[in-house]
Amino acid sequence: MFKLLTENWTLKLVSLVFALILWMFIMGERRQEVGYRVPLELQNIPAELIIANEVPSLVDVRVSGPRTLLMKVSPNDISIAVDLIDLEPGLTTFKRLEERLNLPSGLRVTRLSPSFIDLKLERIKQKQVPIKVALSGDPLSGYQVGRVNAIPDRVLISGAESELKNIREVTTEPIDLSGVNEGFSLIVPLVHFGTYTNFKDEKVTEVQVEVQAVEPVVEPVVEPEEEGLELQTKEVTEGDKS
Repeated sequence: MFKLLTENWTLKLVSLVFALILWMFIMGERRQEVGYRVPLELQNIPAELIIANEVPSLVDVRVSGPRTLLMKVSPNDISIAVDLIDLEPGLTTFKRLEERLNLPSGLRVTRLSPSFIDLKLERIKQKQVPIKVALSGDPLSGYQVGRVNAIPDRVLISGAESELKNIREVTTEPIDLSGVNEGFSLIVPLVHFGTYTNFKDEKVTEVQVEVQAVEPVVEPVVEPEEEGLELQTKEVTEGDKS
C-alpha cells in the first residue's frame, strides 16, 4: 500500500497542487447573478382530463454562481418539468418549483416567479349545439332574403365541463349579401371563442341562401263614372227645387 502511494509521487503531488489551485479559483471567483425565462413543461396530462385554468408558460428565474459556471449554462437547456400523471379532477398546487429546475451543481436559485402553480383539471365532455348563420349587408334593390339553411345545422363541441354548460350555440363567419340578386350555396367556417372548449370534428358548414325578387305592390286605380255622376248630381238638384 505504501509503495502504491509513493509511486510517481512527484506527478501525484503536481496533480494535487493543480486541483487545489483550480478549487481555490472557483471558490474565490466573484459570484454573479443572471436572469432567465424558463419554459414550464406540463408532462403526462391524463387523456380524459383537460387543464381548465390559466397556467404560465414561462417562469422568471434568477440564478447565482461563479461566472465560469454561468457561462456554460445555455438558456435552451434549462426547463421546469411538472409531471401530471395519475392526477384526478380538481385543483392541485405544485410548490417549490426551483427543485424541478435542471441546473448544474454549484449554481443557486435566488428568485423564482411564480414560485408555485395551481392546476385545475376537469373531465373532457361533449355537447351538440345549433349553428346560427350570420349575415351582413343587403341584397340588390328589388330583392330580399328568403330561407337560409345550414347543413349540418348542429356541431359537436368538446372540452372543459364548466365552460361547456354555458355554450348555447355557435355562429358562422359573416356572409356578405351586398348586391346579391340570386340564391347561392357557400362553405363557411364556424366561429367559437371558447377558452377550454373547441370543435370536436367539423369546423365548417354549408350555408344555402335563398334570394327572391320582391313583387311590386300595385294599387288599384278607381276611375269615376262621369255620366252616372252627372245624372246623380242633376237628380239631387231637381229634388232641391221641389
